[in-house]
Amino acid sequence: MIAVEGLTKAYGSRLALDHVSFEVPEREIFGFVGPNGAGKTTTLRILAALLEPTGGRAFIDGADVTREREKVHTRIGYMPDFFGVYDQLSVGEYLDFYAACYRQPKQRRQKIVDDLLALVGMTERKGQLVDTLSRGLKQRVCLARALVHDPAVLLLDEPASGLDPRARVEMREILKELQRMGKTIVISSHILPELTELCTMVGIIDHGRMRATGSVRDVIARLTSGRRLRITVIAEKDAAIEILEPLPAVKHVQAVNGTIEAEYEGDEVTASEILATLTGAGIRVSSFTPVDGGLEDAFLRATSEEVG
Repeated sequence: MIAVEGLTKAYGSRLALDHVSFEVPEREIFGFVGPNGAGKTTTLRILAALLEPTGGRAFIDGADVTREREKVHTRIGYMPDFFGVYDQLSVGEYLDFYAACYRQPKQRRQKIVDDLLALVGMTERKGQLVDTLSRGLKQRVCLARALVHDPAVLLLDEPASGLDPRARVEMREILKELQRMGKTIVISSHILPELTELCTMVGIIDHGRMRATGSVRDVIARLTSGRRLRITVIAEKDAAIEILEPLPAVKHVQAVNGTIEAEYEGDEVTASEILATLTGAGIRVSSFTPVDGGLEDAFLRATSEEVG
């Protein structure tokens, strides 16, 4: 659905994007992460056909973002990080105005507005002035605005920025529903734990270069070092650590908040052998859980050194 090939953007002598390439299949939620100034917003603006690249190509559902801008605009819904609202328009009028901008027939616009307000949970706010809404509710209205023409692709730049925890959960549920409806979604965000739960794919960008891209599970596995176990024992933590440290498969052991974390090399069979060694030595193990390195670890690794 989205194909980016060697995308480059230069501002004078500074490269904002340096031969960025990635693909997003249909109906995936792609998390686009990177430090401030890494090139996320520049990439999204190019995909939205709002900014000309210096080099490379990008396609939305087969349409070239440089040569077929009108076609691209019909296929994407773009929600920028900072958005303006019209002070004297109600929520319903605001969405009706944008539906008209996208040439939606007048006789259908009222149903479009009502359906979108139901989707984002704001039916009862239809008559309220947009400017009087909280930031979280404005985010929902702007997401609805991006959907007035039923685009196949959503480009969302920091959609959870500035939201409180409840509003972030509600936004996440709306995005999951949009995925079930068949939308392909690209989200730039700094809230990594939520991206791990929400996204099916991830791309990590730093200094204008893609450091890693792929499914969330594959990127985490590729970038995090070793495999880890979180072990809880009953009153025998020091003895358990003494047993674990000499094992050939165990590379590092430490006590963390009342539990033991052991980094090891191997597979599930190796993990079962470690558990058998502990229980065979009389250690009472109350929990024994594999621990994913997590997107945070992968992000830190990808942005701290060169990754092929």
